[in-house]
Formats: sequence, structure tokens, C-alpha cells
Amino acid sequence: MAEALANGGGLRKIESMPIPLDVLRIVLGLLCLFFAHFLGHSIVRVQRGQSTRSLYGWLIRTIIAGAVILFRRGLDGISIAAFTLAAVSLVIGAWDEQRPKRQEDLTKEIFGG
Repeated sequence: MAEALANGGGLRKIESMPIPLDVLRIVLGLLCLFFAHFLGHSIVRVQRGQSTRSLYGWLIRTIIAGAVILFRRGLDGISIAAFTLAAVSLVIGAWDEQRPKRQEDLTKEIFGG
């Protein structure tokens, strides 16, 4: 125990080192992008009359991820890029849910014939 306390000077250098939070902000920006895409899907589903439960879930996730990106540094390049890409992702998610999807008939490829 005494040796651990005697090494306190070396630990001060470690405690004063800055933690690279930009990497975490970029990861949260990617999560915000993902959440916004599925928020766009949910918005279209609610307009069609389906359940609003998933809409609120994706909305809360997107807002929390966006708020955490802004928490320490405010509005800077990373947050502007994250919010711009999240807005584009939301529009693409809504467009992807609105467009008609065609079902491929794979029976000939699977079973031959």
C-alpha cells in the first residue's frame, strides 16, 4: 500500500492527459445517422396508420445522440457534419420506406426449373 502511495507523482501525469473525445463524438455521430435513417422509416409508417411506438423510440434515440454530440464542445465541425448527414439520412430513410418494393420470385433459382 505504501508503494502505491509513493508512486502518486507518476499517476498525476496520467490524470492530466486529455481524453480524445472527438473519436467518441464521431461514433455518436454515426449512431445518430443510423437512428435518423430509421426515424425516417418510422415517420412514413406512422403516416400510413401503423403504430407510433417505434417513432417515439427512434426519435428519443436520435435526440439523445445529437445532444451528447453537442454536450462539451457545442456547435463545431463534427456536430455540423453529424447533423447534416443525419438530416440527409432521415430523408433517405423516408424515401426508402415510401417507394414501392417489388418481391423477387426466386423459386426457379432455388428449386430449378
